[in-house]
Amino acid sequence: MSRIHQAVILTGAIALGIASSDSDAQQLVKATLLSNAIRLDTSQVKPGVVTLVVHNAADNDMVHELVVLKTDAADGALPVQKGQVSEATFKKVGEVEDVAPGKSKRFAIKLAPGHYVVICNKPGHYSMGMHASLSVVP
Repeated sequence: MSRIHQAVILTGAIALGIASSDSDAQQLVKATLLSNAIRLDTSQVKPGVVTLVVHNAADNDMVHELVVLKTDAADGALPVQKGQVSEATFKKVGEVEDVAPGKSKRFAIKLAPGHYVVICNKPGHYSMGMHASLSVVP
């Protein structure tokens, strides 16, 4: 096999690898934690690996967290007991804890098609409005 033929085959294989990895590319969702809300920069992603970049707004003096739950319930309709959502009632997909004011954390999770709710589950925070919906659609 000539060097030119080998180079063409190698180039083709690399191109195929790039094409297949593009379909598996990680998606990025920015989540801003405010005093009384969670703001997502998008409410819909495709199935696969999603990296959540969680930022606690600097003008906020509270430590927050971000919990991802798979549920068909609306983000504002989760049952609350003693100031918190019972995470065991739902399928918890991921969580980042203790994000200090002005700080950011990130984590990656693999999401299947469906409806998800992101919440801050520190006592009282969900009831103050710290929740949002995230849809995973093929």
